[in-house]
Amino acid sequence: MLANLLATLASAITSVILAGGYGGVAALMAIESACIPLPSEIIMPFAGYLVSTGHFSLVGAATAGALGCNIGSTIVYTLAAHGGPALIRRWGRFVLLSSQELAWAERFFARHGAITVFIGRLLPVIRTFIALPAGIARMRQVTFQAYTFVGSWLWCYALAYVGAELGERWDSDPALRAVFHRLDAAILVALVALGAWFAWRHLRAAKAGRGRPGNRASG
Repeated sequence: MLANLLATLASAITSVILAGGYGGVAALMAIESACIPLPSEIIMPFAGYLVSTGHFSLVGAATAGALGCNIGSTIVYTLAAHGGPALIRRWGRFVLLSSQELAWAERFFARHGAITVFIGRLLPVIRTFIALPAGIARMRQVTFQAYTFVGSWLWCYALAYVGAELGERWDSDPALRAVFHRLDAAILVALVALGAWFAWRHLRAAKAGRGRPGNRASG
């Protein structure tokens, strides 16, 4: 079933790129960077395949992909910056997020936001969502845009380069696409495990807090 889904998705992606050229690459990567997990591991290697056929240049493909990442990330950043903090303060307790953790995130991105965004752009799955915490923390916009572009350009260039080197094999061997996507799956499992640990830590802390003598209701 997963193989059929990937094949359908790959077919749709390649159709968009063939029809839209560099604009199609930019549009797809904008979607991928707007918290919608459209696999860049299919988008950019196929763009690289088109480099091998002479339809694209490698630098052009990477630049189109990176510009798309900035567009999609800017949308998410803007929504998160304007609505995220208020939503967390009002509803965060229902998803185990507190105002203190929001303040910590804001301090963290103020100090380490640039390198965090840069590295996040080089990691599967994480790169799709990194604009969300950056926006919630209201990271400096110029810094966010610059590091998003640089990190995304390197990611897009690397994947396009692989696609260009594979050449015709990319078009004829669907197993290659599955290999790229397995890395996404591995990172996703790690994120789920991290989320489970995060929930367990908060629930344990809440239980311990309720058990303290000062927190017990007086009779």
